[in-house]
Amino acid sequence: MKTPTYLPAVAGLALCATGALAETPVLQVMTYDSFVSEWGPGPSVEAAFEETCACDLQFVGTGDGAALLARLQLEGPRTDADIVLGLDTNLTAAARETGLFAPHGVEVDLSLPIAWTDPEFLPFDWGYFAFVGNEGDAAPTSLRALAESDVQVVIQDPRSSTPGLGLLMWVKAAYGDEADAVWADLADNIVTVTPGWSEAYGMFLDGEADAVLSYTTSPAYHLIAEDDASKVAWRFDEGHYMQVEVAGKLAATDQPELADQFLAFMVSDAFQSIIPTTNWMYPAVTPAEGLPEGFETLMTPEKSLLLSPEDAAAKRDAALDEWRAALSQ
Repeated sequence: MKTPTYLPAVAGLALCATGALAETPVLQVMTYDSFVSEWGPGPSVEAAFEETCACDLQFVGTGDGAALLARLQLEGPRTDADIVLGLDTNLTAAARETGLFAPHGVEVDLSLPIAWTDPEFLPFDWGYFAFVGNEGDAAPTSLRALAESDVQVVIQDPRSSTPGLGLLMWVKAAYGDEADAVWADLADNIVTVTPGWSEAYGMFLDGEADAVLSYTTSPAYHLIAEDDASKVAWRFDEGHYMQVEVAGKLAATDQPELADQFLAFMVSDAFQSIIPTTNWMYPAVTPAEGLPEGFETLMTPEKSLLLSPEDAAAKRDAALDEWRAALSQ
């Protein structure tokens, strides 16, 4: 027969175990869905960081990149997030205006093609937007040539997706006051507009469009992961708009030291070496072993376009109006 003290002893052990679990600090990182997918960087980053932090790193996916800002603006200081990862320079001015971010305090030599001095937002990767099509297909050589062709493309919604917003800034940076006319000509080339990048790229792979708005680095996935060289990024004469993706620490975080530890980890080799073959972008700090074999084959734009965060914020509403007017015809 069991002794009368068995159950209380077990209960005591359970309480001790529960207390130990409760003491494990949790760091919550709000990011975009593809980052936390099984094929994205999230799982590998989580495992690597938890080896060093004695914590529970939790990624929370919230749609595509531009949806991060919308959710943050909605939640405000009530957000449970400690870090937001996945905004870009087209959104950082608006994000800064929320007053929700604290300085990151990280000093590191970045491998970006531009100087970086932002005290609140720290880059984790970068790339160039491009239309990706199939090798051997007729490839337009500019946005105007695309608009004058019969090529059918799928793009992303600029209100929810950073690539979609990037295309708006691309057209605006390249054509200025003529952007509305370019959009009017592009409208009949657009098969559909998807909420995010994953849906658009999937449609292209399924043959529902000739090309998709993506990145110059996207063909690296097919080449490295699938041994498939059939996908190519089209080089455009106007140049290609750059994207720099960033993370920022929320000022209201209840884990400030852990958040600082994550941001420092984010620009370390352990994190940066994961980026090229999971997020399929250029790392913000080139890892010690360099870029994976295959990246040297990627198309390099002859001209780079990028609006400052302040200019992008100032032009965003007008660019959205031009886009909506053209696609509503």
